[in-house]
Amino acid sequence: MKDTLETNLTGENTVELNETNEQVAATPQVADVATESKEAEVESAGKLTKDEILSRLKSLVEAPVENVRGEVEALKQAYYKIRHNEVEAQKSAFLSQGGAEEDFAIPEDTTEAELKDLLAIYKEKKAAMLAEEEKQKEANYALKLQLIEQLKALCASQDDFNKLYNEFKAIQQKWKEIKQVPEEHANELWHEYQNYSEQFYDLIKINNQFRDYDFKKNLELKTALCETVEKLEVEPDVISAFHQLQKLHQQWREIGPVAKDLREDLWARFKAASAVINKRHQQYFEDLKAKEQENLVAKTAICEQIESIDYAKLKTFKDWDKKNSEVLDLQQQWRTIGFTPKKFNTKIFERFRAACDIFFSRKVAFFKEKKVEMEKNLEKKRALCEQAEALKDSTDWKETTDKFVALQKEWKAIGQVPFRHSDAIWKRFITACDYFFAQREQTLSSQKSEEQANLKAKKELIEKVKSLDESLEPDEAINLLKDYMAEWNTIGFVPFRDKDKIYKAFHQAVDAQFDRLKVDRQDRRIRSFRSNLSEMAGKGKGKLYTEREKLMRSYDRMKSELQTYENNIGFLSVHSKGGSGLIKEMERKIASLREEMELIVQKIDAIDENLE
Repeated sequence: MKDTLETNLTGENTVELNETNEQVAATPQVADVATESKEAEVESAGKLTKDEILSRLKSLVEAPVENVRGEVEALKQAYYKIRHNEVEAQKSAFLSQGGAEEDFAIPEDTTEAELKDLLAIYKEKKAAMLAEEEKQKEANYALKLQLIEQLKALCASQDDFNKLYNEFKAIQQKWKEIKQVPEEHANELWHEYQNYSEQFYDLIKINNQFRDYDFKKNLELKTALCETVEKLEVEPDVISAFHQLQKLHQQWREIGPVAKDLREDLWARFKAASAVINKRHQQYFEDLKAKEQENLVAKTAICEQIESIDYAKLKTFKDWDKKNSEVLDLQQQWRTIGFTPKKFNTKIFERFRAACDIFFSRKVAFFKEKKVEMEKNLEKKRALCEQAEALKDSTDWKETTDKFVALQKEWKAIGQVPFRHSDAIWKRFITACDYFFAQREQTLSSQKSEEQANLKAKKELIEKVKSLDESLEPDEAINLLKDYMAEWNTIGFVPFRDKDKIYKAFHQAVDAQFDRLKVDRQDRRIRSFRSNLSEMAGKGKGKLYTEREKLMRSYDRMKSELQTYENNIGFLSVHSKGGSGLIKEMERKIASLREEMELIVQKIDAIDENLE
């Protein structure tokens, strides 16, 4: 007998049913793959132009819907992505030319109507196909119910065995030929079919010759399936291997049982090989999801960078041009990052687009306002030039110096003028300033002898510091050093060429004494700074303002660095490789920055005291 004889003695077919249940539990749903493999079709469609997309759609709408549904959706997404990028480019060009965002109108695209017509044809065909599929599933369900009733009748029949066996084989063949049924009935239908099949095997006693022949043939078929699955372990296309595995599992279910003593080992072999394929398939999508999550983090970081732009600091064209380059670089980075998890994809893009729109709209507004402002600044600077030219011949050195310093401070505060006037207006102003200060320097040259006397006095004071009595109590010694520092500040200017050298010598001597007395380093630095302030103040408040601005810039830079470190430390985990050491290093840097920032605050306070 050539046909496979699906039979068992005393419940042997129950083991075959258990094999089937294990196999079903170990195999992921095929429906999940259709969704997950959609990314590959989207990537392929993303390489086409709009015309190529329309050409491809024209051919696809004529093909069977079940063969093209994934590709049609991918082409649709690719088309609207291209369309969106075109509109964004046109909008950016419009805004960069000075247009207002509310005046921008999306230009009409005639190809979009053609796309919608093709999609409408496909949608109608798809709806018809789905309706026909549901209708067919219901018909298949009714047919399989009839086959179960026939099986049920066979189990109760007393007819000739050969007749019953042939009817049973015919029922099996029909069952295999009938395909999908409604999903809600599938498991119940399969279990009922297996139940009556088992009852049929229990009722009829097929002779050992037929049974052994059936077992042998089934063993050959299932062994071949095991070998095929094991070869899939090296299949480079993980998705293809998984699809093939589903078909092999279906074939396994359709093959009858093998000898009882081989059944467990054979199923274990098949299941173990299947587990490798399933694990590779699962790992593939876990890696894909992990990559999508990384992409979400990267895109979120870009959004945060653009959203965190401090527009109050963008005060010049240079500032805006630099920031514009940074935003364009971030947009380019965005394009190189792949998909994020589906539920976040639209939301994160809308957030990115909104941040960019805000930046470019404010840039356009700044440029408009700046043109008006620069004309006003030009008039203000012309007025300052007239004041400087009126003061340049004055011989009231101290009062006029203060006025020139005030004029220079006011000049800096005014801001930019139109580029074509920039050099000329500055040259006019600085010429008047230089003339006055040159005349003042000539007059003050007589003060050189006084500076030599001051130099001698400071050298003597350095020797006093160096020879400080080491038997003094620490508090008494520190107070004496304070007196020496105060005395140093009362001594006037020294020759310019000796200024830095004598200053360095004095503070080295003071630092040496502070080291011996174990005075706190930061306290020492602020004392030294306060000592130096007197020399700055003697040169006019302009020098103090310059020093204050420099300290403010240093403070802002350190504050930015501190925020970066504090943000980054939140992403690190002590459980990650090297995480603990990196966290400690970042905490050390954070503590150092905070110490420096505190010192800068104290220095600024000291300057403000001298400015009051």
